[in-house]
Amino acid sequence: MDASALRALQAPIKDKYRTAPDAAVITLKAKGTLDDTKIACKVETGRAIAEAGLHPATGGSGAELCSGDMLLEALVACAGVTLKAVATALEIPLRSGTVSAEGDLDFRGTLGVDKEAPVGFRSIRLFFELDTDAPEDKLAQLLKLTERYCVVFQTLNHKPALSVATTTV
Repeated sequence: MDASALRALQAPIKDKYRTAPDAAVITLKAKGTLDDTKIACKVETGRAIAEAGLHPATGGSGAELCSGDMLLEALVACAGVTLKAVATALEIPLRSGTVSAEGDLDFRGTLGVDKEAPVGFRSIRLFFELDTDAPEDKLAQLLKLTERYCVVFQTLNHKPALSVATTTV
């Protein structure tokens, strides 16, 4: 897809959102089922069932997906798609590229071993390795706009309102 095809695809969508801002607000959903035989949760991904379980650092077998890894994978996926869309829109040629993320966790917090240890990532780093001849100023603009428009990055960067609820069956 080139820049003009991307603009043509997105133009009517952008026009709709300009005239009807409420149409741009969509609720994304995820659902999982608790496993009744082990500490795991089966998450519906839309393509398959992904089974998440405890990380080996908390006693897991490593056979199930770790939700922390899944968070980093979601960041990589979103950042990669966003970077590719921005590069296309700006007509920055990319021959190839990789996106990677890594994050630091202190499992003492998750396991309640140390009340002062944080629960969750204390830092996350996102990396792009690009094969391109684009000049540095174009790459800086690409990175700036990718960061600005990546939903997962911005969600992590600006904490959304969160709530938790339970119901019984």
